[in-house]
Amino acid sequence: MVTFCISVALLVLGYIFYGKVVEKVFGKDSNRETPVNRLADGVDYVKLPAWKCFMIQFLNIAGVGPIFGAILGAMYGPSCYLWIVFGCIFAGAVHDYMTGMISLRKDGKNMPFIVRSQLGKFMGHFMDVVMIAMLLMVIVAFTKSPSQLLSGLTDGNMSVMTWEAIIILYFFVASFVPIDKIIGRIYPLFGIILLGTAVALCIAMFVNNAPVPEITDGLFNRQNPEKQPIFPMMFVSIACGAISGFHASQSPIISKCLANEDLGRPIFYGSMITEGVVALIWAAVASSFFGGYGGLASFLAEHESSAAAVVSTACTGWLGKVGGIIGILGVVCACITSGDTALRSSRLVISELFNFNKNSIWTRIVIIIPFLIAATFIMSIRFDVIWRYFGWTNQFLSMFALWSATIYLTKRKRFFVITLIPAIFMTFICTSFICFAEYGFRMSLDASYTAAIFVTVIFSLAFIGWYRYVYVKNDWEQDDKN
Repeated sequence: MVTFCISVALLVLGYIFYGKVVEKVFGKDSNRETPVNRLADGVDYVKLPAWKCFMIQFLNIAGVGPIFGAILGAMYGPSCYLWIVFGCIFAGAVHDYMTGMISLRKDGKNMPFIVRSQLGKFMGHFMDVVMIAMLLMVIVAFTKSPSQLLSGLTDGNMSVMTWEAIIILYFFVASFVPIDKIIGRIYPLFGIILLGTAVALCIAMFVNNAPVPEITDGLFNRQNPEKQPIFPMMFVSIACGAISGFHASQSPIISKCLANEDLGRPIFYGSMITEGVVALIWAAVASSFFGGYGGLASFLAEHESSAAAVVSTACTGWLGKVGGIIGILGVVCACITSGDTALRSSRLVISELFNFNKNSIWTRIVIIIPFLIAATFIMSIRFDVIWRYFGWTNQFLSMFALWSATIYLTKRKRFFVITLIPAIFMTFICTSFICFAEYGFRMSLDASYTAAIFVTVIFSLAFIGWYRYVYVKNDWEQDDKN
């Protein structure tokens, strides 16, 4: 329990101290007018209380990522604790804060617009494609997994397909209506359920004196290191809870609702830290409930590596039948609330790309319905395949979000190192992962590392070249006054 408790304490300290550093580097201005005060439209730009903004942001970014990812990532051993803690503090929370605040400064624009403004039109349009593809996979993944859980809760009386149809219908309604009508009203309740379940399981670990792994047990991998090496596989398997590019698609939703820039740190940085705590709890629960890594490995082997089965078994086993149902519903809520905002974000991204009137009812219908039809066709693909491609696309997007934030800070003569270092690290991880992965180029691990080093050096030299010859010598003219 010592490693677990220290890890949670470090996340809290990270928010208190490093969060303030990040806030100072960005240069938040409490007197600056936010987009919602100028562009209120009653649909997306709607002023919401700070606590509601926090709960919506937390649920938007959480999904099942810090649950499923942490459960499967637990098999990498106590190394996963280090990645969750330090990845969250120095990469994930920085990523979320920067993308949220840059969006706030740019009238609530979405990530492709930000990339376009910092890295050029080509990269911006490339990000349009990447983000839309990723959001489509999110909608599919976060429809399939809760449908399976809900079908199980009803003992199969309602089929998976029936639940999928119900969830898709909900996605349409929630992404169509003003943000304060459904999302602003029910998300706080869903957030309480999700956080309450995590806290209850944490207490159960202590009450049952569960064998939570310690760093002193060794940082080595608890699964086949040839197929699942810690570098780079763990850093993509555990995305939400450490760093996730999906969050860059969600932060602009809340940037349209914030009344003051002072709220940036508690909402953007703070919600990511909260997600890190949830990920730590589930990683600890996964390995301790089954008596250790051997028990977890056996259970996953028997249930086709189903993290959902781990959730159901652990919740029911430690929280009782009623507590188990509530816990499972918490996971279901996390899925659904990320799925509907993924669809909402897709609508906003496409509206910005083609300069549509996003307030028009017909515009919303024309964008949303084809998107949901496409998602329905993709439902036939196995969940684990969708999740793998989502995992890499997710981290790929985080890489470009961090590079964009680095350019943004550099132009304003800010301490860009806080985003440059994680940008370089994620460039290495994303490249080596897609080179090595079974559904990537299937290169050897050494060749993957070599390719990753080459690509990372190219990106770094490109930044140095831009900095020296464009920014310093030519006195770069800022692209805006924000």
